[in-house]
Amino acid sequence: MSKMDNLRAMREARYERAAARASQASSTKPAPPPMEPARVTPAVALETEPGEELCGHRNMSGRTCTRERGHAAKSHRYS
Repeated sequence: MSKMDNLRAMREARYERAAARASQASSTKPAPPPMEPARVTPAVALETEPGEELCGHRNMSGRTCTRERGHAAKSHRYS
């Protein structure tokens, strides 16, 4: 046998062992229970009064500032 034939045989044996291990592990593990959808509570509704406008400044990850529009604070509160 050539060197390439030996490499191919080793690769096929490794593949068969991995496939056998995967089928054995999947048959012994029960499936995880389905997750419930996350409940979203609007943080904006807790911090602002009706009719009060928000700053709306966005940070790099897309969160928006929940302080009032034109706030004097130097930092933003993101939610």
